[in-house]
Amino acid sequence: MISASEGTSGISVRVPAKINLELRVGPLRHDGYHDLATVFHAVDLVDHITVRPAQDWRITVEGTDAHLVPTDDSNLALAAAKMLAGTHAQQAYPVHVHICKQIPVAGGMAGGSADAAGALVACDALWGLGLGLGVDGLHEYAARLGSDVNFALVGGTAIGSGRGENVVPALTAGQYEWVVVQAEGGLSTPAVFRELDRLREDRPVDAPQPTAEMLGALRAGDIDSLAACLNNDLEEPAFSLRPELAEVRDAGLMLGAAGGLVSGSGPTIVFLARDRHAANDLAAALVNSGAATRVHTATGPVPGAQVVEWEDRP
Repeated sequence: MISASEGTSGISVRVPAKINLELRVGPLRHDGYHDLATVFHAVDLVDHITVRPAQDWRITVEGTDAHLVPTDDSNLALAAAKMLAGTHAQQAYPVHVHICKQIPVAGGMAGGSADAAGALVACDALWGLGLGLGVDGLHEYAARLGSDVNFALVGGTAIGSGRGENVVPALTAGQYEWVVVQAEGGLSTPAVFRELDRLREDRPVDAPQPTAEMLGALRAGDIDSLAACLNNDLEEPAFSLRPELAEVRDAGLMLGAAGGLVSGSGPTIVFLARDRHAANDLAAALVNSGAATRVHTATGPVPGAQVVEWEDRP
């Protein structure tokens, strides 16, 4: 592995949070995973990942709930950088990965996966690897890192299958406004899946597929149709583990949201609003009513991980 001077050039990448507009979970597989059929939707609640040459590998984090993000090898962004370097030793060198957080931590919006995608894109550019987003490029590494990393690379609105790592763009029209309610504390994704398996132990479970109604609503760009199709199989177990989340969801619907659901494995709740004005009103109403304290507005779909800044580009 070659070396580089500390603090010379650096690259910053912006990467978005995701919402699962539809998440259908298949039966438990022998390998401990579940087959998923999901419709991913990227929103402009973003993290910024900056990588700079360094003498030794290190990671730092600032921003929302930064103290909850690991700063060792368990951090997916650092793991992504080291994985990429491991197979490109002739061009790669240690880097300092810095994460500026806005995406809720352990909130079901794939913040860790987004950071990993951002690190892949940033290191690919910094080291001049030229891998790109092809199947044999960064997507190959993303699939090894986690179920949502591949989607964070491409963004937009897309259909995910397998564990979520197989991503195909969906036909969509229009943009949508969202209100994101960040709950206090996190929810363990494995714990939510275990609770799902417990709750439906005696229920028949079919192989998951995205519904024609959801795909039709997206093609039409119809808010009412989309609101009616919002669905997340992990919502019931999330409510079982954190009953207060159901109260937040119900409050948002009573306050005028077109639709609402748990994002991913939770505990974040997302609400679909009819327009930006309605989103701002709903966010204020949720805070004023006491139903929520940490609220964001967001727009989607937006692109996936993108280089936004070169520092001292040669």
